[in-house]
Amino acid sequence: MTADADDSAAWFEGMYARASGTDDLPWADLVPNPLLTSWLDERGEAGDDRRALVVGAGLGDDAEELARRGFAVTAFDAAPSAVEWARRRFAGSPVDYRVADATRLPAEWHGGFALVVEAYTLQAVLAEERPLVAREVAAAVAPGGTLLAIATARGDGPPRTSRPWPLTPAELRALFPTLVEERLEEIVEPEDGGRHLRGTFRQRDGR
Repeated sequence: MTADADDSAAWFEGMYARASGTDDLPWADLVPNPLLTSWLDERGEAGDDRRALVVGAGLGDDAEELARRGFAVTAFDAAPSAVEWARRRFAGSPVDYRVADATRLPAEWHGGFALVVEAYTLQAVLAEERPLVAREVAAAVAPGGTLLAIATARGDGPPRTSRPWPLTPAELRALFPTLVEERLEEIVEPEDGGRHLRGTFRQRDGR
């Protein structure tokens, strides 16, 4: 990708690099995503040292939660400043934090992860980048492995004109044509009534 103002990687790097603290990052809650933790709890998911990949890892809370549950975690972000921040926050962590371009992941990651977690990244990249990111995310799932995709839900009205761009169920589903959909839920936050999508997709056993 080119490093111009319309490039998602450059936009996120600018946000992290300019931030004087987490108050400048509206998505930085400094806790694991509750839609991830409840999903893990409901399924009784134990890491058992299986490999997991966190897409757009930001400041690292989701990655650290997976590591705490026994996964061998690789977590990446396109923003070098985010990766350095996460490494500082969790010095000594077993998580392997990396800088990577979500539209072109390292070839050795393809088919390498029993669990891939993507939360609110696809809705934050440009529309023309989104299919490329989704393709790479799906390709990282090992045969028989699982993708968990989380997004803010949008109704049938027009998309927003600025980041983030919430997705409809049909839009999220269409991003992963090579995966088998296990469940696609619409979940309403009890605190503020916010609507979210949580999709569970499985990679076929054979490719």
